[in-house]
Parts: sequence; C-alpha cells; structure tokens
Amino acid sequence: MSPRFTRTQWLICIIASIGFAFDIYELLMLPLIVRPALQELVGASPGTPQFEYWVGMLFFLPAMVGGVFGLLGGYLTDLLGRRRVLVGSILLYAFSACAAAFVTSIEMLIVLRCTTFIGVCVEFVAAVAWLAELFPDPKRREAVLGFTQAFSSFGGLLVTGANWLALQYGDQFPAIAGGHEAWRYTLISGVIPALPLIIIRPFLPESPEWEKKKNAGTLKRPSIAELFSPRYRRTTIVTTIMFACSYGAAFGALQHTPRIVPSLPQVKEMTAGKPVPVQKKIEQSTAAEVNFYQEIGGLTGRFLFAVCAIWIVSRRGLMRLFQIPGLILIPLVYLFPARDNLELLKWGIFFAGLVTIAQFSFWGNYLPRAYPLHLRGTGESFAANIGGRMIGTSAALVTTTLTPLMPSKSTALAAACVALAVYLIGSIACFWLPEPAAEEED
Repeated sequence: MSPRFTRTQWLICIIASIGFAFDIYELLMLPLIVRPALQELVGASPGTPQFEYWVGMLFFLPAMVGGVFGLLGGYLTDLLGRRRVLVGSILLYAFSACAAAFVTSIEMLIVLRCTTFIGVCVEFVAAVAWLAELFPDPKRREAVLGFTQAFSSFGGLLVTGANWLALQYGDQFPAIAGGHEAWRYTLISGVIPALPLIIIRPFLPESPEWEKKKNAGTLKRPSIAELFSPRYRRTTIVTTIMFACSYGAAFGALQHTPRIVPSLPQVKEMTAGKPVPVQKKIEQSTAAEVNFYQEIGGLTGRFLFAVCAIWIVSRRGLMRLFQIPGLILIPLVYLFPARDNLELLKWGIFFAGLVTIAQFSFWGNYLPRAYPLHLRGTGESFAANIGGRMIGTSAALVTTTLTPLMPSKSTALAAACVALAVYLIGSIACFWLPEPAAEEED
C-alpha cells in the first residue's frame, strides 16, 4: 500500500493543478473574446476577409512564437530545474493576459497573446516533468498526472464563467479604455493564478531526482540532436505528429465553435429585430453556453482518462479509446448540428470535447516515460511545442483559410474537413507509437 500524501505533496498537486487549469484558461479565452475584440480594435465584420485574416493571425502567430520559445523553455527546464522554470512561466502568462485587457490596437493584442502563449507552452512541460519526478511510484504517478491535468478542463469552465460574469456585470466594473467591454474583463481575470503562486512559491521543492544528479555533477546536458538519435528518433517523430493532430482537432474545429454559434438559425431568430448591443450580448451568451458544454465534456474526458490510464497497460490501446470515436463523431458534429441545430450541437460538442481533450492528458502521462531525466523536458517540449503548439494550432489558420471557399462560406464545413483530416492522420500514426519501457534509466 502506498504511503499517504504528505503536506508538501498536496501543496505540489495544488499548485500544479492551478497551473494546468489556468494555462488552458488563458488559451480558451481567445475563442470567447476574438469576435468582440476584433469588432472593436479593427472594426471588421464577421465573415469578411479582413476579419478572417485577423482571426487566423491571433490563433497562428502566438502559437508559432510560443512553440519556438516553448522549446527553449523545455531545454531550460532540463538545464536549470523544473520548479524555477515552472514558476517563471506561470507569472509570465498571468501578467501578459492581464496587460492584454488594456490594449488599444490589434498589434499590441497579438504581442501580448504571444507572451501569454510562451508562458503556457513552457508551463505544461515544466509541470509534467516536475510531477513525474516527485512521484516515482508508477501507479501513483499515473494517477497524479491524470487527475492534476483534469483541472485543465476546470480552467475551461472557469474562463467560460468569467466571460459570463463579464457579460452580465461588466457595466458595474471600472471602465477600461473608456468602456465596459466584456472581453477586456475576461482577459484581466488571467492574473488570478499569479496570486496564490506568489504566496506558495517558497514552500515548493525542486525535483529531488533532478537536484540530486545536478548537485552530484552527474546530470547529462540536454540536447535537441539527441532526440533524433537512433534510440529516440521514432518516439520523437511519431509523438510530434500525433501531438500535432490532437491540437489540430482542438484548434481547427473545437475552438471555432463560439464563432459558429451566431450563424445558427436559432440564434439569428433570437437576435432578429433587436438593437446591435443586445444582439451582441445574446450571441456571446449563447456561444458561452455552448462552450460550457464543451468544457464539461473535456472535464469528463480527462477524468475518464485518469481512471483508464491506471488500468489499461497498452498506451496505443489507451489512445485509440478516444481516437476512433473522435474520427467518426467530430466531423459529423460540424457537418450537421453545427450548421442548423443549436440544441443538438450542445450535446455533440460535449462528446467532441470528451474525446479530444482527453488526448492532452494522454500526452502528459506518456511523454515523461518516453525520455530519460536529462532529456525529459526537451523531449516533451519538442512534441508539445513543435508538434502541438506550432504545427497543430496552425490548423486554426487552415480552417479560416478554407472558410471562404466553402458553400455559404461555412466555418462549420471547414472545421469538419480539418477535423476529419487530423483525426485520420493521428489514427494512422498511432500504429507506430512506441510502448514506453517500464522505467527509463538516465
């Protein structure tokens, strides 16, 4: 029987859970605020080429910058330690998101979204490596990684709730940039994770495994080139492709859903004949409601994964448990209810969130076992940031590029095409996913 958690271990799990929750919180702000932010900062109307261009840039550029600096952050995690990099990354994304609430131009919003993305990209890698090494018992490690990552979906629920509060009560908050726009208050709420971290930081230990080797002078230097040595080449290539596909489904389809909702017949009926401010409030509130279903689905998927990860030995089998249903379900959701049925879309997006978001927890459990200690942060970072953040999130730009070419310029149809493509590629690549060794020695 495993010993009970110590106070320090509980503290570690709490701060990691906060970090996981708010890195998703920061990312999922964009689908909720992009429409009103662009209408104010650019003056572009939804559906126009100018609007679609800036939507694509807001999804694409921060992901590219975050991926590059996230890879550097993974290298620094191996070089400087897990705790130091983790704390710095959380502070970076929290204060960047807060500052973004005060922007007066689209260019400044993009710059601050880039720094937010850098913090998020680094935080995931540092937190996963840190937790994996603080809990050496395999079953406990699987459980800790699975359940702490489940709090990522609480982040999605929290940002949906913050956006709803901003929509309902924004008029009562202090004015920002001369107005009471809900998207600005939603952005400013991103500073929340920095507050407990400032208090808890002195009590957080470094990874004992990493610190022991560092102090003894036996810690090998991390190397990106080593990721492509014969020993790790297949792991690096396959995980990068599959991580890209997981993010491609989220960014190429799921994150476009709040923009799709206002075009549904039921929403148009609710807004018909009403003043523009009332129309915007109805559209944003309905989009937030649909997003809530997606986040509940994602939360369910993460907890389902956490339970299955303890009992299913085969990592390929575990991944396919979510991959195969997604391959069939998600394209159908965007082909049909996302175009004409609001109520059915809510349930469709619930299951789409379940099978897609669970895959992110898979990578947090799989990657620490795929590389040795000195290469863990670098290896995780390559798959997560080059594969997921850079290649995967570029699917958002693919969707916005395809939208004007679709019948009726339908974003839903474009999302269906992208979802089908990335799920198909990921399902094929899974055949080559290596089963990790029982325990990888450094």
